Amino acid sequence: MTDLVDLEPAAARITTLLRDLRDDRLEAPTPADIPVADLLAHLVMLSEAFRVAATKDADVGPPPDEPPALDPRWRALLPQRLEQLVAAWRQPDAQEGETSAGGLRMPAAEAAVVALDELVLHGWDLARATGQPYEPDPRDVATVLGFTESFGSPEGTPGLFGPAVPVPDDAPAFDRALGFSGRDPAWRAPAPTGR
Repeated sequence: MTDLVDLEPAAARITTLLRDLRDDRLEAPTPADIPVADLLAHLVMLSEAFRVAATKDADVGPPPDEPPALDPRWRALLPQRLEQLVAAWRQPDAQEGETSAGGLRMPAAEAAVVALDELVLHGWDLARATGQPYEPDPRDVATVLGFTESFGSPEGTPGLFGPAVPVPDDAPAFDRALGFSGRDPAWRAPAPTGR
C-alpha cells in the first residue's frame, strides 16, 4: 500500500500566492501558455472536478475546449474550493476504489495523484507568472516527478502535457518534473510594461 496523497501543502501554496496577486497581472502570460486569469479559472474548475472525484459523485465530464471566464468572486471562491478539495480527499475512503474526473475513469488513488500534479504544476505556473517564490513540498515533488516521468515524452501527451523540455539528469527533481511536463524550469514572466 502506498502512502495516501495529501493535497493540503500544494493547495495552501496556491492560496498564499493569491494574496499577493494584483489584478493588473490577470492578463500576464504563464508557462502554461494561457493568461493568469484563464489559469485561475482552470484552477477553480479543476478543484471542483477533483472534489467530485473524491466524493465519487457524478462526473461533470471533460473540461471545455476554452476555459470559462474567471468568476469575479475568484479571490474568495478559489481558496474555498481548494479547502473543499483538500477536505474531500482526506475522507477515509476517498482514495479507494474507482472514480471519474474530466470524463476519465481511473483508480481513485491515481485521481489523487493527478489532482496533486495539477495543483503543484499550476502553482508553479502561477508563481512564475506573477514573480513570486514557489517551493513545493519535497514529498509532492517526488510524487509529481514519478507521474510526469511516466507520461512525459518528446511528442507530449495530448490533453495532459506538451512536448518534454530537455533537463539535465542531475538537475533538481522539481526541474526534471517540470521538464517532463513540457515546462521550461528557466521560464520567467516578461517584465511588466510601463504606461
